[in-house]
Amino acid sequence: MPIIEVHQLSKRFRIPKKAPGMAGAIKHLFQPSYEDKLALNEISFDIEAGESVAYVGPNGAGKSTTIKVLTGIIVPTAGEVRVQGLIPHQQRVQNNKRIGVVFGQRSQLWWDLPVIESLRLLGDIYEVPSEAFERTLTECSDLLELVPLLPKAARHLSLGQRMRCDLAAALLHSPNILYLDEPTIGLDVAVKARIREFVRHINRTRGVTVLLTSHDLADIEFICSRLILIDQGKIIYDGALQAFKHQFESQRVIQMTLSEPTANAPLLAE
Repeated sequence: MPIIEVHQLSKRFRIPKKAPGMAGAIKHLFQPSYEDKLALNEISFDIEAGESVAYVGPNGAGKSTTIKVLTGIIVPTAGEVRVQGLIPHQQRVQNNKRIGVVFGQRSQLWWDLPVIESLRLLGDIYEVPSEAFERTLTECSDLLELVPLLPKAARHLSLGQRMRCDLAAALLHSPNILYLDEPTIGLDVAVKARIREFVRHINRTRGVTVLLTSHDLADIEFICSRLILIDQGKIIYDGALQAFKHQFESQRVIQMTLSEPTANAPLLAE
């Protein structure tokens, strides 16, 4: 049985619609108006245990919405979702004990606490046995080079340092699934490489299922073997990453900037 099952999933948001300014705010107060936005439109896919899947698309395509449904943060409008046999929004506690999540723009570390204290507190929340906690912390510290960062407060960390600590925090309870939502956004090349190597390592050595959203093609190629492409709330491709590359790698677009305007410039085809 697949570890993640998504069938005919739809999510519709109700968005307030009002004119700008004070007049618009007052009018909306007495005569509220709304419009519906369909973020996910009957999407379906299954993911097997141990897979590494890239879930990609343009901004606003529905990637983060899908992740939030899978983690139980938001409730779907229609369709069926099961993660390891659980319905995420109905069985949130049980589901959250089995998954790890890293959102590139958010942190689960406490702002003013040393990183090690945040990690220990998370270990207590997830009821991780002491021996298992120390073993996982040691592995993550070695692979992500966290030892000099553990005594520092989270607010003193750079973005790249915080992301490495957040990865460790997401794996302390040994989850079977790791959701990564733009984990390398804004990071320098060296930190990106370290995070990619770490994610591929836990996928291949520990069998952790990885679902990655990213706009960085290098992340996708290094970590993932399967690609799911979503646009305007609908899945338009689901298959092997290499097959997708072979389908489009023969196409090239060349843009040229001329030193002087040229009327009726010819179009060159490869």
